[in-house]
Order: sequence, then C-alpha cells, then structure tokens
Amino acid sequence: MNARLPLIIFAALVVLLGIGLTLNPKTVPSPLVGKPAPNFDLPDLMNNETMHNPADWQGKVWMLTVWASWCSTCVQEQAVLNQLKHDMPQLWLVGLNYKDDDAEAQAWLKRYGNPYTVVAVDTLGKAGIDWGVYGVPETFIIDKTGKIRHKITGALTRPILAKEVLPLLQQLGAGDAP
Repeated sequence: MNARLPLIIFAALVVLLGIGLTLNPKTVPSPLVGKPAPNFDLPDLMNNETMHNPADWQGKVWMLTVWASWCSTCVQEQAVLNQLKHDMPQLWLVGLNYKDDDAEAQAWLKRYGNPYTVVAVDTLGKAGIDWGVYGVPETFIIDKTGKIRHKITGALTRPILAKEVLPLLQQLGAGDAP
C-alpha cells in the first residue's frame, strides 16, 4: 500500500488539473461580491488634479468598468456602454482606465465615445489588483451601500446587459435619488 500511495496522489492531482483546465475563467465567481468595494484615490483622466474615491458615490448605484485603449475587446464593449448611457443617462458609470497612457486613453474615448460619468486613472494597476481584476474589460456593479453586487469578466455584451445587468440595476434602484 505504501508503494502505491505516491501513484494514487499523483493520479488524483492529474484528475484535479484536468478538471481545472476545463473551467472557464469568466465563470469564476469574484470573492469580492457581497463585500464593500475596495477603496482607491485615483486622478481623473481629463484633469489629474481631481481625485476619485468610491466613497464619493456612496448612496448611488454605480458601475465600474475597467478598460484600456490597448484592449481590442474594449472597443466592442464601448458600443454597449454608449447605448447603456444613452438609455440610462442617470446611471453613474465609472471608468477605470487600467495601465494605460493618458493621451492614448483620451484619444480612444474621443474616437469611440465617452459614456462615463468619471474616468479614474490606474496607471500602475494597483487599484485593479485590489479589485481582483484578471484583465480588461471587467465590470462591477456596486449598490447604494458600497457593496459589490455583481462582476462581469470580459466584455459586457447586449445579451449580458439584458439578462444580468439591467434587471440588477432596476432591482438596486439605479437612477433613484439617493
């Protein structure tokens, strides 16, 4: 039995690795859902002297979208975000520009449209680490108490918007007076 124990352990690890390789990283739940949104103090993309902090949005339902000008998938998502902002102008939509160059990010927004209420700059990616960002784009929905209620890994698409985001925003009272 002792001679076979390493073989059994090895076989079990191979099975676990095989299962792990079949998982979709987009379906991995965020450990932050249900917890307070991580804090940051980040400058505004258009005016570096203005700082943004999640405490500023306490009492509002808001969405944080992590994006970058170097992200090709973000271009597809931007059309969905522009439409969302058009349909829900009262929605507080926060852009987190991630590991990007300010001038390139500003030009990108000019080219593809700027649906954001504010855009915070995370040049070093430290806020992204605190938020558990795997890559861009990612979207978080935060309730009026400052708790993360939902996370979308990857591009926000029209089907995801219709099935997951809009019902949750309505349930949370997005656009209601604080």
